[in-house]
Amino acid sequence: MVETEDAYQAQPLEVTCTATDGITVVTVAGEIDHTSAGPLIEALGLGELGDPPRVVVDMRQVIFMDSTGINVLLAAHRDVTPAGGWLRLAGVQHSIMRTLELVGVHHIISCYPSLQEALAA
Repeated sequence: MVETEDAYQAQPLEVTCTATDGITVVTVAGEIDHTSAGPLIEALGLGELGDPPRVVVDMRQVIFMDSTGINVLLAAHRDVTPAGGWLRLAGVQHSIMRTLELVGVHHIISCYPSLQEALAA
């Protein structure tokens, strides 16, 4: 019998930032976990977000997120709020939204079904 090992390769995280009417839109694609969160942490750094920091994280293309991602989002929320800003999530996939609901993040960070709704809120 020959054993094969299917090594799981995490998808790299792609993060792009754009500005729309004074709001920073952070578009994230891939998997957010302990090995890939660096680009998201960097993008959510206060120095990059404007004054006041108003941020929408577009999560339509996020296919997986573990507790690292949750902690990154909570830390960003904690950082922007005292600076008079806000953080919103847009287009969160159902499975990830379920996790955010189970741990109560949706009570702390506003979540919107679409990017347009998050920008207009």
